[in-house]
Amino acid sequence: MIREHDRVVLKTAVPKEGLKAGDVGTVVHIYHDGKAYEVEFVTLAGHTATVVTLEKAQVRPVHRREIPHARELQAA
Repeated sequence: MIREHDRVVLKTAVPKEGLKAGDVGTVVHIYHDGKAYEVEFVTLAGHTATVVTLEKAQVRPVHRREIPHARELQAA
């Protein structure tokens, strides 16, 4: 179960926002009992890159043994 403030991993790219599968964001709002999520993606410097509404199928919880990987955000 994904809750508010949980980190999630993007399962599908969102090219319009410059996001790729594997990017990590934080859930800031849950819609309709978990059918969709508002997710904030931030740069490693702590600046908000984008906030997007994603369907349940587009994200998954982080796994215990995963580590983040840095990449430069491309302008959408």
